[in-house]
Amino acid sequence: MKITRLAVTALRVVLVAAFLLLVLFQVMSIPGQFAHMAQENPERAYLQWPLTMFFILEVACVQVVIVSTWKLLTLVRQDRIFSRGALVWVNAIVWAIAAGWAMLAAVVVLNADDPGLPLLLLLVLVAGAAVGLVVVVLRALLRQAADLRADMEAVI
Repeated sequence: MKITRLAVTALRVVLVAAFLLLVLFQVMSIPGQFAHMAQENPERAYLQWPLTMFFILEVACVQVVIVSTWKLLTLVRQDRIFSRGALVWVNAIVWAIAAGWAMLAAVVVLNADDPGLPLLLLLVLVAGAAVGLVVVVLRALLRQAADLRADMEAVI
């Protein structure tokens, strides 16, 4: 159990660092990058705000996953991970991945004129779909484990 406590603590440190870096990215880097792009390429200045919003929303989806993971780690520490309460947080992860995937799919469709960028975006899209589907399968396993635990507690 000590290794679990150590792993949970280490993961929480990493999650806090990642969340803070993502906030910094949302507030400073993304808006600054696209403002600079608009200054350097005036013919693409019309993309400044759509791209800024797209990337801020994509980062927000990652932040939802981080917060949900934090909540799941709390359930692990309390030995309540195999409960119906955990499904709420796994559902939040699934929906955040789905939202990020859908926004990325829209960008892939809208940028179909350049052969290189859509191919790269398609690769990221397929990877995102794989991650999302793995989480859906893990969610089903969690649901089964929660049901089994509830049945065992009813018997005991």
